[in-house]
Amino acid sequence: MYLEYEDLKKILNIGIRLSTDKDRNHILASILESGMEITNCDASTLYLYEDGRLTFKIMKTLSLGISRGVDGEPITDMPPVPMKEENVCAYTAIRREIVNIPDVYDSDRFDFSGPKQYDALTGYHTGSQLVIPLENNENELIGVLQLINAMDSDGKVIPFSKQYNIIIQSLGSMAAIELTNLTYAEELKAQLYSFVEALTTVLDERTPYNASHTRNVAKYAGILADYISKLHEEEKCEEFFDQNRKEKLRLAALLHDIGKIVVPLEVMNKATRLDKRMKDVEARFELLGALYEVDMLRCKITEAEYKEKIADLKWELDFIHKIDMEGYLDDESLQRVCSLAGKQHVKENGEVTKYLTEEEVSCLCIRQGTLTKQERKEMENHVVVTGKILDTVHFNKNFEIVRKWASSHHELLNGSGYPNHLTAEDLELETRILTVADIYEALVAKRPYKNSMPQEKAFCILRDMVEAGKVDGQVVEWLFEALKENMQ
Repeated sequence: MYLEYEDLKKILNIGIRLSTDKDRNHILASILESGMEITNCDASTLYLYEDGRLTFKIMKTLSLGISRGVDGEPITDMPPVPMKEENVCAYTAIRREIVNIPDVYDSDRFDFSGPKQYDALTGYHTGSQLVIPLENNENELIGVLQLINAMDSDGKVIPFSKQYNIIIQSLGSMAAIELTNLTYAEELKAQLYSFVEALTTVLDERTPYNASHTRNVAKYAGILADYISKLHEEEKCEEFFDQNRKEKLRLAALLHDIGKIVVPLEVMNKATRLDKRMKDVEARFELLGALYEVDMLRCKITEAEYKEKIADLKWELDFIHKIDMEGYLDDESLQRVCSLAGKQHVKENGEVTKYLTEEEVSCLCIRQGTLTKQERKEMENHVVVTGKILDTVHFNKNFEIVRKWASSHHELLNGSGYPNHLTAEDLELETRILTVADIYEALVAKRPYKNSMPQEKAFCILRDMVEAGKVDGQVVEWLFEALKENMQ
């Protein structure tokens, strides 16, 4: 019996398929199904070598309509095969030898009581067997492939031709190598994620209010990706996130704020306009009260004027406390801060004590938020640092796009973002998703300087940003719909 051209072509195609498939379950199923296809056999079992035993991974019997484990579902009702040489599969695994049995019922070489009991229970008849060890290029045992009941063109059970021994072994070796390579790739990926998780933990632990921000952004990005894929399956959207694309998006989300690791803590943790500077202001106002009291005792001012000064100090300090915590500074309050900046006490020797320092005035004049222009510049620089850090990381070809997505999450569609003022044509869907997820998380999260914002108000702000041409309206609505669906 010689292999025809179509048989050779079939074998080559199977080899190509094995080398291009990146799904473990698909590769395992291909080993079994390819062996059955080439040898034209009726049944097959694939065992994996795990924890010193052979475990049932996939079972197929065409004539009985049996197909188990093909999609990765575990076969729990079949106990693992012990590594004892009287069992043909265990012998093959231990000796790393191919075993070709023309007829199980005419062989006393191995203990075939198991197949015979199975035949008695099911009415099946186990005849020929071809049992092949699966080894990778490092001579490591991956598993065993057991092919059962080769058939001729009329469907009659015949022995397995010896020419199939080396062919099936070669295909098994190719599959084992691909499985090993896939395992290495998965281990490298797991290592990459573990480093990223470690960096994320360092970053989030560095500042209390940021403790969950990074992971929440990753969560919202994942929710968006899943929802988009669902719409695609319903033929409502052209975009689709397979496992690989979703993994890259998640990695970018986990890395998007890594540059904050160099932002000073006094900026990162600044809860109010003055924050720790408030203690200096309070101490100075106490000093001013004492200075005015000295002036009264020295008859520089009257008692009535002293009381007026003390009342004014309390009034101004109460005002400072009030605006220090406010989310937005209106025009009237801003004007009052400017007026307060001009107040001072002058001693007889000309020594001047200003009510507020220039730095404190700068802080109190912040219109919105808690950061001065300089502090905001330091904070915004984290995106540049994110890019610099990720530029030093060696990403393989599959993940190299991650650095671009992660370092562009503050860019806006109309070019008003930072640091590079990119516009819509430069921003891919993944970046747009990260931007919306980042803004939404910042709005709904509780911070020392603000309460958690209701979801409805957060989406009002996001939709205002859509109207202003800053963020992608479709992404905003997808997130809205996805979150609403998740709550049901």
